[in-house]
Parts: sequence; structure tokens; C-alpha cells
Amino acid sequence: MSILNSKGQTVKSKRFLSEEKKDMISGYLYVAPFFIIFGIIGLYPAVFSIYLAFQKWNGLSPMTFAGLDNFKVVLEDPLFWKSVYNTIIMGLMGTAPQLIVGIILAFLLNLTFLRFRNFFRVTIFMPYITSMVAVALIFSVLFSNHESSLANYVLGLFGFDPVNWATSEWGTKIAISIMVFWRWVGYNTIIYLAGIQSISNDLYEAATIDGANKFQQLLYITMPLLKPFIILTVFFSTVGALQLFSEPTVFLGTGAFTRDEAMTVVMYLYRDAFKLQSFGTASATAVILLFIIIIFSAINTMFTSGLGRKRRRV
Repeated sequence: MSILNSKGQTVKSKRFLSEEKKDMISGYLYVAPFFIIFGIIGLYPAVFSIYLAFQKWNGLSPMTFAGLDNFKVVLEDPLFWKSVYNTIIMGLMGTAPQLIVGIILAFLLNLTFLRFRNFFRVTIFMPYITSMVAVALIFSVLFSNHESSLANYVLGLFGFDPVNWATSEWGTKIAISIMVFWRWVGYNTIIYLAGIQSISNDLYEAATIDGANKFQQLLYITMPLLKPFIILTVFFSTVGALQLFSEPTVFLGTGAFTRDEAMTVVMYLYRDAFKLQSFGTASATAVILLFIIIIFSAINTMFTSGLGRKRRRV
């Protein structure tokens, strides 16, 4: 853009903003809603929870500084360590099998000669999108304490005595772990299936020509190339297992927060916050849980990343 000065000469005027700066501002404006919503809904509650962990507050009266007393109360509570134990045990029983079974199911669903593949793919994903109310009804019938329940009937076929699934220590853990497995195995299967489909068929054809069977192809081709997807699912599964809340709460119903057979860490902090109105100890529990998640996620990710790595010969 140019203008005429007092002498009649043409002078180029300086633009207030260049096209590059305009594009940059436009880009920031497009992504701003996400960061604003994240700051209000995600970041602020997290920061406030850390602040609240050092306060004593029941939700109504003014806050009073408590220092590390909230952490001391939580760490000295036997029920907290019981909840940590329950969370780890149910996490292992419900998560580890679904990762292994998910890889096998994904490999089977990718076979070219399998009929009705699309039907099976949709069916295996259905539990993930099923309402938790429906899940509660299904598993309350399957794992009923009555001798005629399906779970007790199957045990009777093998000569075992009926189990009180909703009241016994290990019966409750096994039932909830099976519920977690049933609900999430399809989710991991679909992720693995997407990873398998990204592998070139030329590798499988070459392996078939060399005489490799399906198991050898799974072991030496699929698994190494599926490693990034395995790391992803292990990370998400670890975080989800340590935040277990919906399944035990729905399965045990109203008595979930008064018994310790399946009390998880998230249930423990929920009880402190909304049952006992002790938001300080609940926030301290959340901070401790954050460190537990970081430690377990780092260990599992390092272990998974090291799978299949050949040692160098010295």
C-alpha cells in the first residue's frame, strides 16, 4: 500500500501487521478455545487439588493450613494401603490378560480366510461402548451369590464349592477383574488390529515362502513391529488400572464404600471427599496416587520398550 507525501512523492506505508503475524495470530485464535477449556476444566482443578492437599477443609468452613498432616494421616491409615494392594492386584488380574488376549484376537481377526470378520470386529468392541448400568446387571446375575448363578454352576462342573462373589475377599476381586477384562479387551484388540494392518503383507508372504508358520509369524514379525502399539496400550492400561473406580462401585452397589474387599485408591479418596467431607486428605491421596501412577507407568513403559531388544556382543 502506498500514499503520496506533501511533495507529491509516492511513499510506501508500513503495515501494522505483516501477513505472517496475521497467520500466526489466526492460528492461536483457532487453538485458544481448547487451551481455555483445558485450563478451566483440567489444569485449574489439578493445581487446586495440590494446594488443597496441604489444607484442612470440609467444603464449607474456611481452610486452615495443615502442612504435611494430610499426607501423614493417609500414609498411616491401614485402609489406604489395603486400597493400594487391591488396586494393584485387580489391575494385574484384569489388565495383563487383556493385553495378551487382545494381541491374539487381533491376529485372528486379521486372517484373510476368516469369514464374517467385520461382524466379529464389531462384536468384540461392543463391551467398550456398553452402558455401565447394563454391565452391572449382567455381572450381578453372572456372579450372584446364589448356587444357581452361572459362575457357581461352572465351578460346580469342575467339583468346586459355590463362591460368595460379592462378599468374599478373592471372589470379589476375581469378579471385578473379569468385568474389567471383558469391558476393555475389545478396545485393545482394535488398537492392535490397526497396528497389524499397518504391517506390509510382503513380510508375511516372504515368511510363508521361507516356511514360517502362523505362530512364528506372530512371534518374529507381528510382535516386533507392533511394539509401539503395545507400549501405548500398556501405558493407558496402567493408568486406567490404577484409577479403577466404576467397576467395583457398580458391582458392589451401595456397600462399595463400607467394605475393604475391593476398595481401590480412587474409591478411598472419593470416600474421604464426598462421604467424610475431608477434602484435604482426599487431595493428599490424589497427589500420592499421581506419584504411584508415574512410577508404575515408567516401570511398565521401560519394561515394554526393552522387549525384543537384542543384547550387543562385546
